[in-house]
Amino acid sequence: MSQPVIAITMGDPAGIGPEICLKALNDPEVLEACIPVVVGNSQVLEALSRRLDIPLSADKLHRDDLDGHITPTGPAIVDMHVMGLDDFIPGRIDPVCGHAAYGYILYAVEGAMAGHFDAVTTAPVCKEALNAAGIRFPGHTEILENRTKAPGAVMMLHSPRVTVSLVTTHVALRDVPPALSKQRIGRVIDLTHQMMTRLLGHSPRIAVLGLNPHAGESGLFGDEEKRAVAPAVEAARAKGILVSGPLPPDTAFTEAALEFHDAHVCMYHDQGLIPFKALSFRDGVNVTLGIPIVRTSVDHGTAFDIAWKGKADHASIVAAILLAARLARSE
Repeated sequence: MSQPVIAITMGDPAGIGPEICLKALNDPEVLEACIPVVVGNSQVLEALSRRLDIPLSADKLHRDDLDGHITPTGPAIVDMHVMGLDDFIPGRIDPVCGHAAYGYILYAVEGAMAGHFDAVTTAPVCKEALNAAGIRFPGHTEILENRTKAPGAVMMLHSPRVTVSLVTTHVALRDVPPALSKQRIGRVIDLTHQMMTRLLGHSPRIAVLGLNPHAGESGLFGDEEKRAVAPAVEAARAKGILVSGPLPPDTAFTEAALEFHDAHVCMYHDQGLIPFKALSFRDGVNVTLGIPIVRTSVDHGTAFDIAWKGKADHASIVAAILLAARLARSE
């Protein structure tokens, strides 16, 4: 196929999203792999370009242009016109920015659903700013699940060194045990198997972690392994999936375990993201499984402390865009 068109949401304007998007528009690997279209605010990107002396060479599109069947032929910005430079201060949490970031996501997702974009890559949003704007979703995954009408979306973090998929995401730890079921864990195993088969070209070896210390120690430290995890593993194995578990979480990411397993299914957010970010923070990619569009994202937050200062590393968004382009080409 020709170069895929990737919608890149600008993220929270007060964070590092605009900077990493600006840098991505200048990245040779990105320009070779796809046609990048930043969905955001041209005034913000132009101001940041001047401040940081980073070139901005992109066509400017109005939010209605794609509905008029105008197809980008090179780097572009879809100007959403939802805020101005005087409406916020870089580095500060602001509901105006939360509202704007949400609008960028909706436009990109709806555009992908309509076939205007081949994939979506998202820059980071601030959950507190979203909440202050009255947007009651805890993160991108839940927004995507709602807008694509695909219940049961799964967060997967991928890098060349390690891949983790999460059974639960943005929930309190006390709510994790009752949320675990054979069906939910089984769905995460299935979706992880499908995506990793697509990425690797062969069936992956998947580790499924227990919830409790020592994977429950035969019920001494909790019954979640016996009640939910082990039955899901057995059901997946019956389908021919190469799966092991429930495995003790404290040894699941040793060097030997990483060499043997291609992916890890984790029961809760930090069980997977702590080892993932320790190993692959710079080039990790967030991939949403179980939705009808290709969506990737950075594996980091808005980093308000360095926003608009020229210090943001754009390696993760480049990795996310390249993976989105690769997945779009294999659709």
